[in-house]
Formats: sequence, structure tokens, C-alpha cells
Amino acid sequence: MLVNQGIKKELTLYGKKIAEKGLVVAGGGNISAREGDIIYLSPSGFALDEINEDQWVKMELATGKVINSNKLKPTCEIKMHLMCYRVRGDIRAVIHTHPPYVIGVISTGTKIKPMFPDYVTCLGKEVPLLPYIIPSGEKLAEVVGKVISKYNVISLKNHGALTVGGNLKEAFYRSIVLEEAAKILFISKTVGTPAILTPYEVKEIDDLTAEAYRRRLLKDV
Repeated sequence: MLVNQGIKKELTLYGKKIAEKGLVVAGGGNISAREGDIIYLSPSGFALDEINEDQWVKMELATGKVINSNKLKPTCEIKMHLMCYRVRGDIRAVIHTHPPYVIGVISTGTKIKPMFPDYVTCLGKEVPLLPYIIPSGEKLAEVVGKVISKYNVISLKNHGALTVGGNLKEAFYRSIVLEEAAKILFISKTVGTPAILTPYEVKEIDDLTAEAYRRRLLKDV
């Protein structure tokens, strides 16, 4: 990522991509990116595909102090974003979405499990499901902080999904693959019994040279 204007341009691009993929509607969801000790967050009350490059909120990571000049307030989920960056130094992007298939599936208490290779490549061996916690509060940030230390993707019951990455593209890919996984699970349940990959099958995919190469490409953006 490039400093300042480069980050804002990239955030604007992925804000539009997230909306185009139907991962959010209206003013739902929020995203951020980090450059050194500074993070840029989506402003509160804005639809992600309507944010201009000069409307991203600039903030000090250490203090949580807003230092932008546009007078806009950061997303109400600021505590959750800050927690992710503070827990793991390798995180450079955080994306929180409200994907319909994900929310529909996990609202039943059903975990979204691996059924195809892209799940393993992008999401890992499993996606933890957190119980419902009221949005934008300290409690949600604390619980997310404990889980995100070990995972790159989290599903939030009756709320949505959280993905992180070494860059915005990686976090975005994880968001769309999670929604695809929820969609596939939903479709399979309407036809019969879903076939979940076994731990051995997951390991086989995880060990593939081709999958390691794909993961490396995402990190090298």
C-alpha cells in the first residue's frame, strides 16, 4: 500500500467492490487500513460505495485520536478495528461486512465449515462463530480481540463477518469466499446432507504447492 493518498484510493476501490458484491447494503459495514502508526477508517453513516478519497477518517493507532481535517466521525465499530491492529502487528486491513448468506446461516447457530479448496486457501481450517454481542461496544471488541489472535476470519451471530489481512485485497478475498461458502452450504442443505471436508482432506489441500503460491500472491500485492 502507498502512503496517505494511496491508501485512501485503495480503500475507496474496495469499498465499492464490497458493495458491488452485495456484502453490505445502505450504510452497513465498515473497513479500515493501516500504514505504520496511522489507520484510515470508513466514516460513520456513509455507504461504503459512496465514500470519496478525502472522506476517510485518519487516526493514531496508539491513542485512538482522530487527526483528520474533514471533521467526519469514524465508524461506530472503531473499537473492534483498533483491537485487531493492536493484537496483531501483521494486520494491515480490517473488513466488517453484513453478508446475507453468512448472516442467514449463522443465525441458526450453524458454523460455516470447509466444503471446497478455496475455503481452506483463503479462510483456513475453520471459521469460529461468536455468539451475538451488541454491536460497536467494548465487549464485542474484547471478544473479537481474543479470537482474531488465532484466526483471520470470524463470523458474528446475527451480525455479520470480520476478515483481516496483510492488505485490503487479502481481507476482501476472505470476505467474498466466506459468503460463497455460506451460499454453498445453504444450497447443499436444500438438496441433501452437506459433505464437509475431513481434517485429512483439509490438510491435503493446505499442503498443496499451488495453494501456497496463491496465498503468497495475495500477500505480495
